[in-house]
Amino acid sequence: MKILQITDPAFRKYGRKVEGIDFTKLVDKINGITPLPDGVAYEPSVPELEELDTADEISAKLYGELPIEIGYCNGHNAMLNALEYHRSSEINIAATDAVLMVGLQQDITEDFTYDTSLIEAFLVPKGTAVEIYATTLHYAPCNPDGAGFKVGIVLPKGTNYPLKKSHGGGEDRLITATNKWLIGHAEGGLPEGAHIGLIGKNLNINE
Repeated sequence: MKILQITDPAFRKYGRKVEGIDFTKLVDKINGITPLPDGVAYEPSVPELEELDTADEISAKLYGELPIEIGYCNGHNAMLNALEYHRSSEINIAATDAVLMVGLQQDITEDFTYDTSLIEAFLVPKGTAVEIYATTLHYAPCNPDGAGFKVGIVLPKGTNYPLKKSHGGGEDRLITATNKWLIGHAEGGLPEGAHIGLIGKNLNINE
């Protein structure tokens, strides 16, 4: 699979590199305290990350002073498996090199399917932060080598937590957690009840 740089013009429709904030302390803390599992682990909120001064700066400058959560998505992965989107931008902070496979919400069909051939992949170098726009489809990062990946994840506070209401019908059936809409691949190993709508190959960044 062709992997582009985030400096490539093709990335502009999906997001942007975040400038003007020093993420060094946050990257160091992610590498120092968060695990690197054989699979993929996601934690929406980690107090030790949210206590850093960097968190206040992210909230003020990138979310207009909205409350935020800072967690991580770490592990070993090379597959697409699913795509998700939020009603808000997501900030990804690469504590190691990481590859993001992304697409556009506008390409989801009326019956909530998406052709995986439309996906593009981008390398986010260690120490770099990118804003992933609300209309950008994404899922777990991938590691460009066998060493695994660690990525800090910033979202509005309360995102990706268990739902309190039942959802079904139309786009509503894609909601799998608070502020999270998901379309899965049949080979993605997703929980029962997830909407399976990815059409085509379950992409692997190594192929």
